[in-house]
Amino acid sequence: MMTRSPQGRTSRLTRPSIAVAAAVAVTAGVVAAAPDAKTAEPSPKLSLIAATTSVTLDSWKEDPGVYLDLGTYLTSENGAFELKVTRKSYKDPVLATQVLRNGKKTTTKALPAGLVKDFSGLPDFAQISVTDAAGKTVLKQTEAFCPNNASGRVRPDAPANSKYPQSCPVNPFTLGSVWGVENGWASNTYAGYYAKPVQLAAGTYTAKISVTKKYRDLFGIANKPQSVKVTVRERSWEEDEEGSGSAARSATPRSSQSAKSAAGHQGHQGHQGHGGHEGHQQASDAPAAASAHAAHGAPARPEAPAARTTGATPTFNVGHGPYPPAPPALPWALKKESLQRQAFSAAKVGDRPGQTDGSRQAPAAEPNAKRPTGKATVPDVPKPDLRSLPAYGITVSDGYEDDPGKDYLAFSANVWNAGPAKLVVDGFRSPGKELMDAYQYFYDAKGKQVGYTPTGTMEWDPRPGHEHWHFTDFASYRLLKADKKESVRSGKEAFCLANTDAVDYTVKNANWHPDNTDLSTACGQENSISVREVLDVGSGDTYTQDLPGQSFDITGLPNGTYYIQVLANPENRLKETNYKNNSALRKVVLGGKKGARTVKVPAHDLVNAN
Repeated sequence: MMTRSPQGRTSRLTRPSIAVAAAVAVTAGVVAAAPDAKTAEPSPKLSLIAATTSVTLDSWKEDPGVYLDLGTYLTSENGAFELKVTRKSYKDPVLATQVLRNGKKTTTKALPAGLVKDFSGLPDFAQISVTDAAGKTVLKQTEAFCPNNASGRVRPDAPANSKYPQSCPVNPFTLGSVWGVENGWASNTYAGYYAKPVQLAAGTYTAKISVTKKYRDLFGIANKPQSVKVTVRERSWEEDEEGSGSAARSATPRSSQSAKSAAGHQGHQGHQGHGGHEGHQQASDAPAAASAHAAHGAPARPEAPAARTTGATPTFNVGHGPYPPAPPALPWALKKESLQRQAFSAAKVGDRPGQTDGSRQAPAAEPNAKRPTGKATVPDVPKPDLRSLPAYGITVSDGYEDDPGKDYLAFSANVWNAGPAKLVVDGFRSPGKELMDAYQYFYDAKGKQVGYTPTGTMEWDPRPGHEHWHFTDFASYRLLKADKKESVRSGKEAFCLANTDAVDYTVKNANWHPDNTDLSTACGQENSISVREVLDVGSGDTYTQDLPGQSFDITGLPNGTYYIQVLANPENRLKETNYKNNSALRKVVLGGKKGARTVKVPAHDLVNAN
């Protein structure tokens, strides 16, 4: 059974899901500021504020630890705070540039080399110290800050919506990102899923939060630390259930800490890179996310609380993997179910029609009402550019109870769209037929449909946790020998397309707010007559290949060097701008003995994530 990993599963593989509405194109043609420019562009005024003077945080007996969501935010006035983060290739370091806008004029300011190491945020941005009731310092640490964190307006005349993406990408093979705090908005300095819990006994404390000096100097932030009273209370899932009965299931956590979870039930190490990311905080470094593969008994972890309309919660997509979402939008929402109950329920249920996180309806990509008519044509208009990322989240697994005695090489694979046009595929079903006929659509610069062409089929996948339509031959996976000739081929080549990962939001026409970020948006139901599946510009679709039939059977393979090949559009059925960048290779070295095989994953240029 194929799993689209919900966020990170033990040493198996893992999964981001971001969702929001309005599409915003990345502004091209940024003009670099002259090094000797005498007149600097007005910079946004950044300030650290505290939304509250006191918070209550929970530490669960079953999984002790406190997440320091202290309610501090970075505000941006006098313009938006915007950073463009890129790397030319995996051989090049990650560079960050501040983008300054003054009316129609745009200039840039390069940030110090080495300031950022990846795409997960500004490292060591916030300094936090905690003292107990006796005045003794019990904790002192720094935390990274993602400007795309949970955010909200701080004044009524601020823009109604933020144009910036809703999380910082953590896929180890991300190429470009845009971070920002909208003008008149504030972004939570708490790292959410990417933060680690701290050990604090029940009691009262005082937390002092400030921006570290290097960022105060760099961005002109005033040195005004914020002080917050912290009450840590110890709770127990069992006591809550027994003491409150059904009331516990509708109880409302008083802070994001109550989202904390079932991790103690989890044995979660992580994989990969898709997970909490790390430096790439691999899932082993960040709290794992929401649901697990019910069929194989992996325990589940609930998501951080999020507003019901933000889309900032994990989606329980079997196989899509593997990052946690951005922290939720302001204010922290209150869940109607106990988090533990919700997570385990989601793990059992899998995808439900139109339901992605148990609390909201995902906006579907509307298909054309009728089958295309007239002559099929491929017009001379912008087309998508499908590219493969190197495999990651690579680990050895057994065959579970389904295939005992076998060794499998599991991995995550991503195919993304570098644009400049989105990939749109519609499926149409003739009454009584099992397969849908699939068509690719083409659009002119104004978004008008100007052509279409047949491009294969879609098939219904009835397996539990799937139950949606897959577009066939979107990608294939092969394990190649050291001479790069095929050795083993994965059986998985049909997919429901979803924008699970922000791979490069700096490419032309990148959509910072893709709609279908999960399987339930456009994958249809068994009785669907038509389906539309979309892969937007700048986004990729990660599939976690970790079960027999989709991972590689290495039981009989000799030890040695191999290459995992991820191949997009293997039969060239989809029309795109470039067919020469569809393949990506990742070197692996197999070792060990049958039943105890091992895998070593060398760094891919500067990306050292397995």
